[in-house]
Amino acid sequence: MKNHYILSGDFMSEDLKAKALNLADLLEYQEGAVVSREIIRKETGTVTIFAFDKGEGLSEHSAPFDALVQIIDGEALITISGKENLVKKGEFIIMPANEPHALHAVEQYKMLLTMIRS
Repeated sequence: MKNHYILSGDFMSEDLKAKALNLADLLEYQEGAVVSREIIRKETGTVTIFAFDKGEGLSEHSAPFDALVQIIDGEALITISGKENLVKKGEFIIMPANEPHALHAVEQYKMLLTMIRS
């Protein structure tokens, strides 16, 4: 996720505008990988969908902005400042700015990350 939080101009996927869509269908799982698709990028924040294969994850890091993680398929172990949280399909968790956090796929899961930049 190198340079994930650097925003360079506004962006919105044209193929997604003004359509009712199923979030889970926007991205497929890939064996042994974490894949992502940026849906919206504005100076004020980003919306990105991720798909994690079982056993994959993101090592501990922090971000300068608050972020909302919504699990749209599967379940994830999300650790924030050393506290483990099992977050399942239909649930969400807020990762506070500047708090160390890590994500691990207990099973395959998809999440929507909404980061507010302010």
